[in-house]
Amino acid sequence: MTDMRRTLLWVVFIMSLVLLYDGWNKHQGHPTLFGAPIGEPPASAVAGAAAPGTSAPSAAGVPAAAGIGSVATPAAAAPSAPGEQVTIQTDVMKATLDTLGASVTHLELTAYKDAMDPTHPVVLFDQSATRHYQAQTGFINPAPGSALLPRHLSPFTVQPGDRALKDGANELVVRFESPEIGGAKLVKTYTFRRGDYTIGVKHELTNVSGAPITPQIYLQLLRDGNPPEGQSTSMFSSTGFTYTGPAIYTDAKKFQKVEFKDIDKRAANAAPEHEKTASDGWVAMIQHYFTSAWLLPAGTPRDFVTAKVGSDYTVAMVQPLGTLAPGATVTHQATLYAGPQDEKKLAVLEPGLELVKDYGRLTIIAKPLFWLLDQLHSLLHNWGWAIIALVVLLKIAFYWLNAAAYRSQAKMKAVNPRIMEMRERLKDKPQEMQQEMMRIYREEKINPLGGCLPIVVQMPFFISLYWVLLASVEMRGAPWLGWITDLSAKDPLFILPALMTASSMLQVWLGPKAPDPVQAKMMWLMPLMFSFMFFFFPSGLVLYWLVNNLLSIAQQWFINKRLGVA
Repeated sequence: MTDMRRTLLWVVFIMSLVLLYDGWNKHQGHPTLFGAPIGEPPASAVAGAAAPGTSAPSAAGVPAAAGIGSVATPAAAAPSAPGEQVTIQTDVMKATLDTLGASVTHLELTAYKDAMDPTHPVVLFDQSATRHYQAQTGFINPAPGSALLPRHLSPFTVQPGDRALKDGANELVVRFESPEIGGAKLVKTYTFRRGDYTIGVKHELTNVSGAPITPQIYLQLLRDGNPPEGQSTSMFSSTGFTYTGPAIYTDAKKFQKVEFKDIDKRAANAAPEHEKTASDGWVAMIQHYFTSAWLLPAGTPRDFVTAKVGSDYTVAMVQPLGTLAPGATVTHQATLYAGPQDEKKLAVLEPGLELVKDYGRLTIIAKPLFWLLDQLHSLLHNWGWAIIALVVLLKIAFYWLNAAAYRSQAKMKAVNPRIMEMRERLKDKPQEMQQEMMRIYREEKINPLGGCLPIVVQMPFFISLYWVLLASVEMRGAPWLGWITDLSAKDPLFILPALMTASSMLQVWLGPKAPDPVQAKMMWLMPLMFSFMFFFFPSGLVLYWLVNNLLSIAQQWFINKRLGVA
Protein backbone atom coordinates (compact mmCIF):
# COMPACT_ATOMS: atom_id res chain seq x y z
CA MET A 1 0.00 0.00 0.00
CA THR A 2 2.82 2.40 0.94
CA ASP A 3 4.73 1.63 -2.25
CA MET A 4 1.63 2.30 -4.33
CA ARG A 5 1.05 5.64 -2.63
CA ARG A 6 4.67 6.59 -3.16
CA THR A 7 4.50 5.63 -6.85
CA LEU A 8 1.24 7.57 -7.33
CA LEU A 9 2.71 10.66 -5.72
CA TRP A 10 5.77 10.54 -7.95
CA VAL A 11 3.58 10.13 -11.04
CA VAL A 12 1.47 13.15 -10.02
CA PHE A 13 4.62 15.15 -9.24
CA ILE A 14 6.35 14.37 -12.54
CA MET A 15 3.22 14.98 -14.64
CA SER A 16 2.68 18.30 -12.87
CA LEU A 17 6.23 19.34 -13.68
CA VAL A 18 5.73 18.38 -17.33
CA LEU A 19 2.47 20.35 -17.56
CA LEU A 20 4.04 23.35 -15.86
CA TYR A 21 6.97 23.26 -18.26
CA ASP A 22 4.61 22.97 -21.22
CA GLY A 23 2.49 25.83 -19.91
CA TRP A 24 5.59 27.98 -19.49
CA ASN A 25 6.64 27.25 -23.09
CA LYS A 26 3.22 28.32 -24.33
CA HIS A 27 3.32 31.40 -22.11
CA GLN A 28 6.61 32.40 -23.75
CA GLY A 29 5.24 31.69 -27.25
CA HIS A 30 7.57 28.72 -27.85
CA PRO A 31 6.57 25.36 -29.40
CA THR A 32 4.73 23.14 -26.93
CA LEU A 33 5.30 19.50 -26.11
CA PHE A 34 1.84 18.50 -27.34
CA GLY A 35 1.14 20.69 -30.34
CA ALA A 36 2.22 23.35 -32.78
CA PRO A 37 3.58 26.72 -31.70
CA ILE A 38 1.03 29.44 -31.20
CA GLY A 39 0.76 32.77 -32.90
CA GLU A 40 1.63 31.73 -36.46
CA PRO A 41 0.40 34.37 -38.91
CA PRO A 42 -2.59 33.29 -41.01
CA ALA A 43 -2.70 33.18 -44.74
CA SER A 44 -4.67 35.71 -46.68
CA ALA A 45 -8.35 35.92 -45.85
CA VAL A 46 -9.33 35.89 -49.49
CA ALA A 47 -8.15 33.08 -51.67
CA GLY A 48 -7.27 33.57 -55.31
CA ALA A 49 -9.94 34.12 -57.85
CA ALA A 50 -11.55 31.25 -59.63
CA ALA A 51 -10.77 30.44 -63.20
CA PRO A 52 -13.13 31.89 -65.76
CA GLY A 53 -16.38 30.01 -65.98
CA THR A 54 -16.00 28.33 -62.60
CA SER A 55 -17.24 29.13 -59.13
CA ALA A 56 -15.02 30.77 -56.55
CA PRO A 57 -15.70 28.77 -53.38
CA SER A 58 -12.64 30.00 -51.50
CA ALA A 59 -13.54 33.61 -52.10
CA ALA A 60 -17.27 33.25 -51.62
CA GLY A 61 -16.95 30.88 -48.70
CA VAL A 62 -20.62 30.21 -48.10
CA PRO A 63 -21.90 29.02 -51.48
CA ALA A 64 -19.47 26.12 -51.77
CA ALA A 65 -19.71 25.25 -48.10
CA ALA A 66 -23.48 25.23 -48.23
CA GLY A 67 -23.48 22.89 -51.14
CA ILE A 68 -25.11 25.52 -53.32
CA GLY A 69 -23.81 25.86 -56.83
CA SER A 70 -22.68 29.29 -57.92
CA VAL A 71 -21.17 29.75 -61.35
CA ALA A 72 -19.09 32.89 -61.62
CA THR A 73 -18.92 34.85 -64.81
CA PRO A 74 -15.39 35.83 -65.90
CA ALA A 75 -16.02 39.44 -64.97
CA ALA A 76 -17.40 38.63 -61.52
CA ALA A 77 -14.96 35.89 -60.57
CA ALA A 78 -12.05 38.15 -59.69
CA PRO A 79 -12.38 40.31 -56.57
CA SER A 80 -12.15 44.03 -57.12
CA ALA A 81 -9.34 46.20 -55.76
CA PRO A 82 -9.54 47.19 -52.07
CA GLY A 83 -12.35 49.64 -51.53
CA GLU A 84 -12.77 52.88 -49.63
CA GLN A 85 -12.47 52.57 -45.85
CA VAL A 86 -15.40 54.22 -44.08
CA THR A 87 -14.76 54.92 -40.39
CA ILE A 88 -17.76 55.11 -38.04
CA GLN A 89 -17.51 56.45 -34.48
CA THR A 90 -20.08 55.97 -31.69
CA ASP A 91 -19.77 56.31 -27.92
CA VAL A 92 -18.85 52.59 -27.50
CA MET A 93 -17.17 51.54 -30.74
CA LYS A 94 -15.13 52.66 -33.71
CA ALA A 95 -15.89 50.62 -36.84
CA THR A 96 -14.39 50.47 -40.30
CA LEU A 97 -16.63 49.45 -43.20
CA ASP A 98 -15.05 48.54 -46.54
CA THR A 99 -16.88 49.51 -49.71
CA LEU A 100 -15.59 46.23 -51.15
CA GLY A 101 -18.46 44.05 -49.96
CA ALA A 102 -19.76 46.67 -47.51
CA SER A 103 -18.29 44.43 -44.79
CA VAL A 104 -17.20 45.27 -41.24
CA THR A 105 -13.44 44.82 -41.46
CA HIS A 106 -12.27 46.58 -38.30
CA LEU A 107 -13.99 47.31 -34.99
CA GLU A 108 -12.60 48.75 -31.77
CA LEU A 109 -14.42 48.54 -28.44
CA THR A 110 -13.45 51.91 -27.03
CA ALA A 111 -14.61 51.18 -23.47
CA TYR A 112 -12.14 48.29 -23.07
CA LYS A 113 -8.35 48.54 -22.99
CA ASP A 114 -6.16 46.18 -24.96
CA ALA A 115 -4.48 43.55 -22.79
CA MET A 116 -1.12 44.03 -24.47
CA ASP A 117 -1.20 47.82 -24.80
CA PRO A 118 -3.54 49.62 -22.37
CA THR A 119 -3.14 52.86 -24.35
CA HIS A 120 -5.21 51.30 -27.16
CA PRO A 121 -8.74 49.86 -27.11
CA VAL A 122 -9.64 46.23 -27.69
CA VAL A 123 -9.80 45.37 -31.39
CA LEU A 124 -12.44 42.77 -32.25
CA PHE A 125 -12.79 42.76 -36.05
CA ASP A 126 -9.57 43.35 -37.95
CA GLN A 127 -7.96 42.85 -41.34
CA SER A 128 -4.18 43.01 -41.05
CA ALA A 129 -1.07 40.96 -41.73
CA THR A 130 -1.54 38.95 -38.54
CA ARG A 131 -5.30 39.02 -37.95
CA HIS A 132 -8.34 38.22 -40.10
CA TYR A 133 -11.74 38.72 -38.51
CA GLN A 134 -14.70 40.20 -40.41
CA ALA A 135 -18.48 40.29 -40.52
CA GLN A 136 -19.66 39.67 -44.09
CA THR A 137 -22.99 39.36 -45.88
CA GLY A 138 -24.14 38.76 -49.42
CA PHE A 139 -26.52 36.91 -51.73
CA ILE A 140 -26.25 33.70 -53.71
CA ASN A 141 -28.46 32.22 -56.40
CA PRO A 142 -28.75 28.42 -56.18
CA ALA A 143 -30.17 28.05 -59.67
CA PRO A 144 -27.80 26.05 -61.91
CA GLY A 145 -25.82 28.26 -64.28
CA SER A 146 -26.94 31.46 -62.60
CA ALA A 147 -24.68 34.50 -62.31
CA LEU A 148 -23.28 35.79 -59.05
CA LEU A 149 -25.41 38.23 -57.05
CA PRO A 150 -24.06 41.09 -54.89
CA ARG A 151 -21.87 39.55 -52.18
CA HIS A 152 -19.05 40.36 -49.77
CA LEU A 153 -16.54 40.70 -52.62
CA SER A 154 -18.70 43.01 -54.74
CA PRO A 155 -17.98 46.76 -55.05
CA PHE A 156 -20.32 49.17 -53.27
CA THR A 157 -20.66 52.92 -53.14
CA VAL A 158 -21.17 54.58 -49.75
CA GLN A 159 -23.80 57.31 -49.65
CA PRO A 160 -23.16 60.74 -48.09
CA GLY A 161 -24.00 61.15 -44.42
CA ASP A 162 -22.65 61.46 -40.90
CA ARG A 163 -19.72 59.27 -39.89
CA ALA A 164 -19.81 60.02 -36.16
CA LEU A 165 -22.69 59.85 -33.69
CA LYS A 166 -23.59 63.45 -32.87
CA ASP A 167 -24.39 64.76 -29.42
CA GLY A 168 -28.07 64.26 -28.74
CA ALA A 169 -28.48 61.70 -31.53
CA ASN A 170 -29.33 58.09 -30.70
CA GLU A 171 -28.72 56.53 -34.13
CA LEU A 172 -26.21 56.72 -36.95
CA VAL A 173 -27.21 55.29 -40.34
CA VAL A 174 -24.70 54.33 -43.05
CA ARG A 175 -26.00 53.29 -46.48
CA PHE A 176 -24.16 51.35 -49.22
CA GLU A 177 -25.40 50.69 -52.77
CA SER A 178 -24.11 48.16 -55.27
CA PRO A 179 -24.16 48.42 -59.06
CA GLU A 180 -26.17 45.88 -61.06
CA ILE A 181 -24.59 42.46 -60.48
CA GLY A 182 -26.19 39.34 -61.90
CA GLY A 183 -29.42 41.21 -62.66
CA ALA A 184 -29.83 42.57 -59.12
CA LYS A 185 -28.97 45.66 -57.10
CA LEU A 186 -28.40 45.68 -53.35
CA VAL A 187 -28.78 48.45 -50.79
CA LYS A 188 -27.13 47.55 -47.47
CA THR A 189 -27.87 49.81 -44.50
CA TYR A 190 -26.07 49.74 -41.15
CA THR A 191 -27.70 51.32 -38.09
CA PHE A 192 -25.48 52.08 -35.08
CA ARG A 193 -27.11 53.04 -31.77
CA ARG A 194 -25.89 54.99 -28.77
CA GLY A 195 -24.56 52.84 -25.92
CA ASP A 196 -25.31 49.67 -27.88
CA TYR A 197 -23.12 46.88 -29.21
CA THR A 198 -25.79 45.70 -31.64
CA ILE A 199 -25.74 46.91 -35.23
CA GLY A 200 -28.87 46.75 -37.37
CA VAL A 201 -28.13 45.44 -40.88
CA LYS A 202 -30.86 45.86 -43.52
CA HIS A 203 -30.61 44.40 -47.01
CA GLU A 204 -32.85 45.57 -49.87
CA LEU A 205 -32.33 43.45 -52.98
CA THR A 206 -34.03 44.54 -56.20
CA ASN A 207 -34.41 42.33 -59.26
CA VAL A 208 -33.55 44.60 -62.20
CA SER A 209 -33.43 41.76 -64.74
CA GLY A 210 -36.20 40.49 -66.95
CA ALA A 211 -36.46 37.08 -65.27
CA PRO A 212 -37.32 35.92 -61.74
CA ILE A 213 -34.50 35.00 -59.35
CA THR A 214 -34.45 32.91 -56.16
CA PRO A 215 -31.90 34.65 -53.92
CA GLN A 216 -30.55 33.34 -50.66
CA ILE A 217 -28.87 35.63 -48.15
CA TYR A 218 -25.85 34.61 -46.08
CA LEU A 219 -24.64 36.23 -42.84
CA GLN A 220 -21.07 35.19 -42.20
CA LEU A 221 -18.31 35.62 -39.61
CA LEU A 222 -14.81 34.93 -40.90
CA ARG A 223 -11.68 34.76 -38.76
CA ASP A 224 -8.29 33.09 -38.60
CA GLY A 225 -7.73 30.16 -36.28
CA ASN A 226 -5.41 31.89 -33.79
CA PRO A 227 -6.31 33.30 -30.38
CA PRO A 228 -6.28 37.10 -30.03
CA GLU A 229 -2.87 38.63 -29.41
CA GLY A 230 -3.79 39.51 -25.84
CA GLN A 231 -4.43 35.83 -25.18
CA SER A 232 -1.38 34.46 -26.99
CA THR A 233 0.76 35.14 -23.92
CA SER A 234 -1.90 34.22 -21.39
CA MET A 235 -1.54 30.97 -19.52
CA PHE A 236 -5.32 30.55 -19.67
CA SER A 237 -5.79 30.72 -23.40
CA SER A 238 -2.55 28.91 -24.20
CA THR A 239 -3.43 25.99 -21.97
CA GLY A 240 -6.95 25.74 -23.36
CA PHE A 241 -8.74 27.28 -20.36
CA THR A 242 -10.72 29.62 -22.63
CA TYR A 243 -12.42 28.91 -25.94
CA THR A 244 -11.79 30.67 -29.25
CA GLY A 245 -13.91 29.62 -32.20
CA PRO A 246 -17.39 29.36 -33.76
CA ALA A 247 -20.59 28.43 -31.98
CA ILE A 248 -24.09 27.56 -33.17
CA TYR A 249 -27.31 27.66 -31.16
CA THR A 250 -30.73 26.20 -31.93
CA ASP A 251 -33.65 25.52 -29.63
CA ALA A 252 -33.47 21.80 -30.45
CA LYS A 253 -29.73 21.19 -30.04
CA LYS A 254 -28.96 24.15 -27.77
CA PHE A 255 -25.41 25.54 -27.60
CA GLN A 256 -22.81 23.82 -29.78
CA LYS A 257 -19.14 24.73 -30.00
CA VAL A 258 -17.60 24.03 -33.41
CA GLU A 259 -13.86 24.01 -32.86
CA PHE A 260 -11.48 24.95 -35.64
CA LYS A 261 -9.94 21.49 -35.53
CA ASP A 262 -13.41 19.94 -35.96
CA ILE A 263 -13.95 22.01 -39.11
CA ASP A 264 -10.64 20.64 -40.41
CA LYS A 265 -11.67 17.08 -39.55
CA ARG A 266 -15.16 17.52 -40.99
CA ALA A 267 -13.65 18.18 -44.40
CA ALA A 268 -12.33 14.61 -44.22
CA ASN A 269 -15.60 13.29 -42.70
CA ALA A 270 -13.71 12.57 -39.48
CA ALA A 271 -15.82 14.69 -37.11
CA PRO A 272 -19.53 14.67 -36.13
CA GLU A 273 -21.76 17.17 -37.91
CA HIS A 274 -23.27 20.17 -36.16
CA GLU A 275 -26.89 21.24 -36.52
CA LYS A 276 -27.58 22.00 -40.19
CA THR A 277 -31.02 23.60 -40.33
CA ALA A 278 -33.62 25.09 -37.98
CA SER A 279 -36.28 27.79 -37.78
CA ASP A 280 -34.49 29.57 -34.95
CA GLY A 281 -31.00 30.09 -33.59
CA TRP A 282 -27.87 32.13 -34.23
CA VAL A 283 -24.18 31.82 -35.06
CA ALA A 284 -21.29 33.37 -33.17
CA MET A 285 -17.52 33.66 -33.08
CA ILE A 286 -16.27 33.51 -29.50
CA GLN A 287 -13.09 34.55 -27.77
CA HIS A 288 -12.18 35.29 -24.15
CA TYR A 289 -14.43 38.09 -22.80
CA PHE A 290 -15.82 39.14 -26.21
CA THR A 291 -17.99 37.76 -28.98
CA SER A 292 -19.62 38.54 -32.32
CA ALA A 293 -22.90 37.01 -33.44
CA TRP A 294 -25.44 37.19 -36.25
CA LEU A 295 -29.02 37.27 -34.96
CA LEU A 296 -32.26 36.70 -36.88
CA PRO A 297 -35.94 36.72 -35.89
CA ALA A 298 -37.28 33.32 -34.84
CA GLY A 299 -39.72 31.45 -37.02
CA THR A 300 -37.81 31.78 -40.29
CA PRO A 301 -35.91 28.78 -41.73
CA ARG A 302 -32.12 28.98 -41.91
CA ASP A 303 -29.16 26.75 -42.67
CA PHE A 304 -26.01 26.69 -40.53
CA VAL A 305 -22.72 26.46 -42.38
CA THR A 306 -19.11 26.15 -41.23
CA ALA A 307 -16.15 25.96 -43.57
CA LYS A 308 -12.44 26.51 -43.96
CA VAL A 309 -11.60 29.29 -46.42
CA GLY A 310 -7.89 29.22 -47.18
CA SER A 311 -6.33 29.31 -43.73
CA ASP A 312 -9.36 31.05 -42.18
CA TYR A 313 -12.65 29.70 -40.87
CA THR A 314 -16.27 30.77 -41.34
CA VAL A 315 -19.55 30.22 -39.58
CA ALA A 316 -22.68 31.45 -41.32
CA MET A 317 -26.45 31.36 -41.59
CA VAL A 318 -28.07 31.04 -45.03
CA GLN A 319 -31.75 31.95 -45.57
CA PRO A 320 -33.89 31.42 -48.69
CA LEU A 321 -35.92 34.50 -49.62
CA GLY A 322 -38.31 32.91 -52.11
CA THR A 323 -38.79 33.93 -55.74
CA LEU A 324 -38.16 37.57 -56.61
CA ALA A 325 -40.08 38.72 -59.69
CA PRO A 326 -38.62 41.23 -62.17
CA GLY A 327 -38.77 44.74 -60.70
CA ALA A 328 -39.61 43.48 -57.20
CA THR A 329 -37.62 44.21 -54.03
CA VAL A 330 -37.15 41.99 -50.98
CA THR A 331 -36.12 43.44 -47.60
CA HIS A 332 -34.24 41.47 -45.00
CA GLN A 333 -33.41 42.58 -41.43
CA ALA A 334 -30.61 41.13 -39.31
CA THR A 335 -28.65 42.13 -36.22
CA LEU A 336 -24.90 41.97 -35.73
CA TYR A 337 -23.65 41.88 -32.14
CA ALA A 338 -20.01 42.76 -31.57
CA GLY A 339 -19.03 43.41 -27.99
CA PRO A 340 -18.41 42.09 -24.48
CA GLN A 341 -19.89 38.89 -23.08
CA ASP A 342 -22.25 40.78 -20.78
CA GLU A 343 -24.41 37.92 -19.55
CA LYS A 344 -27.47 39.94 -18.56
CA LYS A 345 -27.63 41.95 -21.80
CA LEU A 346 -26.97 38.93 -24.03
CA ALA A 347 -29.79 36.94 -22.39
CA VAL A 348 -32.24 39.70 -23.37
CA LEU A 349 -31.04 39.91 -26.98
CA GLU A 350 -31.60 36.30 -28.04
CA PRO A 351 -32.43 32.97 -26.30
CA GLY A 352 -29.23 31.20 -25.30
CA LEU A 353 -26.91 34.00 -26.39
CA GLU A 354 -25.57 34.35 -22.83
CA LEU A 355 -24.06 30.87 -23.24
CA VAL A 356 -21.20 32.36 -25.25
CA LYS A 357 -19.83 33.18 -21.80
CA ASP A 358 -18.17 29.84 -21.25
CA TYR A 359 -18.47 28.32 -17.77
CA GLY A 360 -17.37 24.86 -18.85
CA ARG A 361 -19.28 21.79 -17.72
CA LEU A 362 -20.49 23.33 -14.46
CA THR A 363 -22.76 25.99 -15.95
CA ILE A 364 -25.70 24.84 -13.82
CA ILE A 365 -23.75 25.86 -10.69
CA ALA A 366 -21.74 28.74 -12.16
CA LYS A 367 -24.72 30.80 -13.36
CA PRO A 368 -26.34 31.10 -9.89
CA LEU A 369 -22.90 31.91 -8.43
CA PHE A 370 -22.45 34.75 -10.92
CA TRP A 371 -25.94 36.01 -10.08
CA LEU A 372 -24.99 36.09 -6.39
CA LEU A 373 -21.64 37.73 -7.19
CA ASP A 374 -23.47 40.38 -9.24
CA GLN A 375 -25.88 41.06 -6.36
CA LEU A 376 -22.96 41.49 -3.96
CA HIS A 377 -21.31 43.88 -6.41
CA SER A 378 -24.49 45.97 -6.54
CA LEU A 379 -24.21 46.34 -2.74
CA LEU A 380 -20.44 46.78 -2.40
CA HIS A 381 -19.71 48.53 -5.74
CA ASN A 382 -16.35 46.79 -6.01
CA TRP A 383 -15.74 43.46 -7.70
CA GLY A 384 -12.78 42.64 -5.44
CA TRP A 385 -14.81 42.99 -2.26
CA ALA A 386 -17.70 41.15 -3.94
CA ILE A 387 -15.34 38.19 -4.59
CA ILE A 388 -14.26 38.19 -0.94
CA ALA A 389 -17.87 38.37 0.25
CA LEU A 390 -18.93 35.49 -2.01
CA VAL A 391 -16.09 33.27 -0.77
CA VAL A 392 -17.08 34.07 2.83
CA LEU A 393 -20.71 33.11 2.09
CA LEU A 394 -19.59 29.82 0.52
CA LYS A 395 -17.37 29.02 3.51
CA ILE A 396 -20.30 29.73 5.84
CA ALA A 397 -22.57 27.49 3.76
CA PHE A 398 -20.05 24.65 3.98
CA TYR A 399 -18.92 25.34 7.53
CA TRP A 400 -20.07 22.03 9.00
CA LEU A 401 -18.67 19.99 6.13
CA ASN A 402 -15.31 21.71 6.56
CA ALA A 403 -15.48 21.26 10.32
CA ALA A 404 -15.90 17.50 9.86
CA ALA A 405 -12.88 17.41 7.55
CA TYR A 406 -10.67 19.43 9.88
CA ARG A 407 -11.70 17.37 12.93
CA SER A 408 -10.66 14.24 11.08
CA GLN A 409 -7.34 15.85 10.14
CA ALA A 410 -6.79 17.04 13.71
CA LYS A 411 -7.34 13.52 15.08
CA MET A 412 -4.88 12.13 12.54
CA LYS A 413 -2.35 14.76 13.55
CA ALA A 414 -2.87 13.82 17.24
CA VAL A 415 -2.12 10.12 16.64
CA ASN A 416 0.71 10.88 14.25
CA PRO A 417 3.48 10.23 16.85
CA ARG A 418 2.02 6.76 17.52
CA ILE A 419 1.87 6.09 13.77
CA MET A 420 5.49 7.19 13.29
CA GLU A 421 6.69 5.01 16.18
CA MET A 422 4.72 2.03 14.87
CA ARG A 423 6.10 2.46 11.33
CA GLU A 424 9.65 2.54 12.65
CA ARG A 425 9.03 -0.54 14.76
CA LEU A 426 7.35 -2.56 11.99
CA LYS A 427 9.19 -1.18 8.96
CA ASP A 428 10.30 -4.68 7.95
CA LYS A 429 6.76 -6.10 8.31
CA PRO A 430 4.57 -4.11 5.89
CA GLN A 431 1.47 -6.29 6.22
CA GLU A 432 1.56 -6.18 10.03
CA MET A 433 2.20 -2.43 9.81
CA GLN A 434 -0.99 -1.91 7.82
CA GLN A 435 -3.02 -4.00 10.24
CA GLU A 436 -1.66 -2.10 13.22
CA MET A 437 -2.36 1.24 11.53
CA MET A 438 -5.97 0.29 10.88
CA ARG A 439 -6.33 -0.84 14.50
CA ILE A 440 -5.15 2.54 15.75
CA TYR A 441 -7.62 4.28 13.44
CA ARG A 442 -10.47 2.12 14.75
CA GLU A 443 -9.53 2.75 18.38
CA GLU A 444 -9.36 6.51 17.84
CA LYS A 445 -12.49 6.48 15.63
CA ILE A 446 -10.62 8.03 12.72
CA ASN A 447 -11.76 7.69 9.14
CA PRO A 448 -8.70 8.13 6.86
CA LEU A 449 -10.99 9.50 4.16
CA GLY A 450 -12.89 11.74 6.56
CA GLY A 451 -10.74 14.72 5.67
CA CYS A 452 -11.25 14.23 1.92
CA LEU A 453 -14.92 13.46 1.37
CA PRO A 454 -16.31 16.82 2.63
CA ILE A 455 -13.82 18.64 0.39
CA VAL A 456 -14.87 16.55 -2.62
CA VAL A 457 -18.50 17.60 -2.06
CA GLN A 458 -17.51 21.27 -2.17
CA MET A 459 -15.16 21.10 -5.14
CA PRO A 460 -17.84 21.63 -7.88
CA PHE A 461 -18.86 24.91 -6.23
CA PHE A 462 -15.34 26.28 -5.91
CA ILE A 463 -14.40 25.13 -9.42
CA SER A 464 -17.56 26.84 -10.72
CA LEU A 465 -16.57 30.06 -8.97
CA TYR A 466 -13.15 29.75 -10.58
CA TRP A 467 -14.82 29.62 -14.02
CA VAL A 468 -17.10 32.54 -13.13
CA LEU A 469 -14.11 34.74 -12.33
CA LEU A 470 -12.17 33.54 -15.38
CA ALA A 471 -15.02 34.10 -17.84
CA SER A 472 -16.57 37.34 -16.57
CA VAL A 473 -15.70 40.41 -18.62
CA GLU A 474 -16.75 42.48 -15.60
CA MET A 475 -13.37 41.63 -14.05
CA ARG A 476 -11.58 43.26 -16.98
CA GLY A 477 -10.21 46.62 -15.85
CA ALA A 478 -11.99 46.34 -12.49
CA PRO A 479 -9.88 47.66 -9.58
CA TRP A 480 -9.85 46.25 -6.08
CA LEU A 481 -7.45 47.87 -3.67
CA GLY A 482 -4.31 49.96 -4.01
CA TRP A 483 -1.94 48.30 -6.46
CA ILE A 484 -4.62 45.96 -7.91
CA THR A 485 -6.13 48.04 -10.70
CA ASP A 486 -7.30 45.19 -12.97
CA LEU A 487 -8.68 41.96 -11.52
CA SER A 488 -8.27 40.22 -14.88
CA ALA A 489 -4.51 40.93 -14.98
CA LYS A 490 -1.75 39.39 -12.90
CA ASP A 491 -0.64 41.13 -9.70
CA PRO A 492 2.04 43.62 -10.87
CA LEU A 493 3.89 43.39 -7.53
CA PHE A 494 3.26 39.63 -6.99
CA ILE A 495 2.04 40.35 -3.45
CA LEU A 496 -1.10 38.21 -3.70
CA PRO A 497 0.76 35.21 -5.19
CA ALA A 498 3.40 35.46 -2.42
CA LEU A 499 0.67 35.52 0.25
CA MET A 500 -1.01 32.61 -1.54
CA THR A 501 2.21 30.58 -1.38
CA ALA A 502 2.67 31.34 2.32
CA SER A 503 -0.93 30.41 3.12
CA SER A 504 -0.58 27.11 1.24
CA MET A 505 2.54 26.24 3.25
CA LEU A 506 0.76 27.14 6.49
CA GLN A 507 -2.10 24.80 5.56
CA VAL A 508 0.37 21.94 5.13
CA TRP A 509 1.88 22.72 8.54
CA LEU A 510 -1.56 22.72 10.21
CA GLY A 511 -2.54 19.40 8.65
CA PRO A 512 -1.41 15.91 9.68
CA LYS A 513 2.15 14.99 8.80
CA ALA A 514 2.43 12.17 6.27
CA PRO A 515 3.94 9.07 7.95
CA ASP A 516 6.03 8.24 4.89
CA PRO A 517 9.09 10.54 4.47
CA VAL A 518 8.65 10.71 0.71
CA GLN A 519 4.98 11.64 1.09
CA ALA A 520 5.92 14.25 3.68
CA LYS A 521 8.36 15.93 1.28
CA MET A 522 5.81 15.82 -1.51
CA MET A 523 3.24 17.50 0.73
CA TRP A 524 5.62 20.47 1.05
CA LEU A 525 6.72 20.49 -2.60
CA MET A 526 3.26 20.38 -4.18
CA PRO A 527 2.05 23.76 -2.77
CA LEU A 528 5.28 25.40 -3.88
CA MET A 529 4.97 23.95 -7.35
CA PHE A 530 1.35 24.94 -7.87
CA SER A 531 1.88 28.34 -6.27
CA PHE A 532 4.30 29.06 -9.12
CA MET A 533 1.30 29.12 -11.48
CA PHE A 534 -0.45 31.74 -9.36
CA PHE A 535 2.23 34.28 -10.24
CA PHE A 536 0.73 34.32 -13.77
CA PHE A 537 -2.95 34.02 -12.82
CA PRO A 538 -5.33 37.03 -12.93
CA SER A 539 -5.29 38.78 -9.56
CA GLY A 540 -9.05 38.21 -9.14
CA LEU A 541 -8.50 34.44 -9.20
CA VAL A 542 -5.55 34.66 -6.83
CA LEU A 543 -7.62 36.81 -4.47
CA TYR A 544 -10.37 34.19 -4.49
CA TRP A 545 -7.95 31.34 -3.66
CA LEU A 546 -6.13 33.42 -1.04
CA VAL A 547 -9.32 34.30 0.83
CA ASN A 548 -10.46 30.67 0.63
CA ASN A 549 -7.09 29.55 2.06
CA LEU A 550 -7.13 32.12 4.87
CA LEU A 551 -10.65 31.17 5.94
CA SER A 552 -9.72 27.48 5.83
CA ILE A 553 -6.61 28.14 7.93
CA ALA A 554 -8.64 30.06 10.52
CA GLN A 555 -11.20 27.27 10.83
CA GLN A 556 -8.53 24.56 10.90
CA TRP A 557 -6.51 26.40 13.57
CA PHE A 558 -9.63 26.90 15.71
CA ILE A 559 -10.55 23.20 15.55
CA ASN A 560 -6.97 22.11 16.28
CA LYS A 561 -6.87 24.37 19.33
CA ARG A 562 -10.24 23.17 20.62
CA LEU A 563 -9.09 19.55 20.32
CA GLY A 564 -5.75 20.35 21.92
CA VAL A 565 -3.70 19.46 18.84
CA ALA A 566 -0.46 21.40 18.40
